[in-house]
Amino acid sequence: MPKGYWVSVYRSISDPEKLAAYNKLAGLAVRPEGGRTLVRGGRVVAYDVGIAERVVLVEFDSFEQAVAARESAAYQEALAALSDGVERDFRIVEGID
Repeated sequence: MPKGYWVSVYRSISDPEKLAAYNKLAGLAVRPEGGRTLVRGGRVVAYDVGIAERVVLVEFDSFEQAVAARESAAYQEALAALSDGVERDFRIVEGID
């Protein structure tokens, strides 16, 4: 079964405090759902029209598990804390089997 991945590319961070609150809650929401953070921040080199800002990559055992984690009540709480603190491109993608 193909794995599922959360891919978040931040365009801008306008409120670092909201991002910090989100990070705490998101970690608590993701781990029980089987998520494993592979990339969180760190160095970025962007090409083409990419933006060299924060990138986060979280792996799940399946695409369905990744979607369920995003829809969980615990993650919705994390999103409420984040609110308008960032502008990001968030997507869930299916890995190669």
